[in-house]
Amino acid sequence: MQASDNHLRTRPISVGYLRAFEAVARHLNFRAASEDLSLTQSAVSRQIQALEQEVGSPLFLRHTRAVELTSAGALLLRTVLPALERLDSAVRQIRRSTGRKSVAISTWASFASMWLIPRLEAFQSEHPDIDIRIDATDVSVDLDTTDVDLALRYTTPANAPAGAIRLFGEQLTPVASPWLLKSGHALQQGQDLAHFALIEASDAHRTQHMEWLSWRRWLEAHHFEKLEPKRWLYFNYAHQIAQAALTGQGVALTRMPLVADSLASGDLVEILPGMRLESPLAYWLIVGPRSAMRPEIKAFCDWLTAQAALTRRAIGEAE
Repeated sequence: MQASDNHLRTRPISVGYLRAFEAVARHLNFRAASEDLSLTQSAVSRQIQALEQEVGSPLFLRHTRAVELTSAGALLLRTVLPALERLDSAVRQIRRSTGRKSVAISTWASFASMWLIPRLEAFQSEHPDIDIRIDATDVSVDLDTTDVDLALRYTTPANAPAGAIRLFGEQLTPVASPWLLKSGHALQQGQDLAHFALIEASDAHRTQHMEWLSWRRWLEAHHFEKLEPKRWLYFNYAHQIAQAALTGQGVALTRMPLVADSLASGDLVEILPGMRLESPLAYWLIVGPRSAMRPEIKAFCDWLTAQAALTRRAIGEAE
C-alpha cells in the first residue's frame, strides 16, 4: 500500500458520503437513492466509490438491477443509521429553537428537584414564550465560555464569585414523616433520637464546609455527643435524604430551604423546631456576563429573586 493510500485509510471518513451510503442501503438501488437525494445516479455512484476507497473495502455487491450490502457495508450501516438520526434530531432542535427566547440554567440535582422545578410552572405561566433548559451538575461551569446563562450554586460567602446574588441562607433541622412519629417511640426531645434511624449525607465528612450537614455536628452543638441512634442511613443527595424521610425510614437532618414546602404541606414535620443549627453555607445566583442584558434573563432573575424572598420568609430568615 502506498503512503498516500495509508493516510487515506487512517483519517476520518468524509461524512457527506454517508448520506448517499444510507440512501443506497435503504433502497438497495442507485436510481431510487439518487431520486431520494435529488442527485444524479452517477453522482451517487461516485460518492459510494469514494467512500469505499476511504473505508478500504467494498460496501455493496453490484447486480444488474439492484445492489446488496456486503458484510462490511452491513457493519457500517449499523453505526451510520443511529448517527444520522442523532444528527438530524440535533439539527431539527436547533432549527426549532432558532429565534426563540430561552434561559439555560446550571445547578445541582437536589436543588433543581427540590426547589427550582416545583416553582417553574409559575414562571412558565407568566412567560409562555420563554424556553427553559436546566443542566443539573455538581461541576461548576464557566459562564464566559459555555452556552449557560445562569448558575445557581451553594457555597460560603467567602467562596461566592464576584457579582453573585445571595438568594437565601440555611438552617439545618431534624424532620420526619407524620406517620413515623405516630407509629413508634415518642420524639419530643433530643434524647429520643436514640430510638430512631438517623439519615444524613454520605459525603458530609469529606470537606470542611459539608461537615455542617452532619448529624454529629448537630448532636455536638446540642450536647448529645454520646447519643447513638438505632442505625444510620447515608445517601449521596439531599433529595434522596428527603425522600427517605418522607417514606418513614428515619429522622433526617435536612436543609430548611429545600424542605420548607414539605413542612408547609405537612408531608414532613420539624420535630425539634427550637433546635435548628445555623449553616455557614448559602444559595447564590450567578448571571453570565454575555446573558445579563437579554430581557428573558432579566425576567427570570426578577422572578427567581421574588421566589427567594418567599423562601426567606418561609424559613424565618431576617430580610
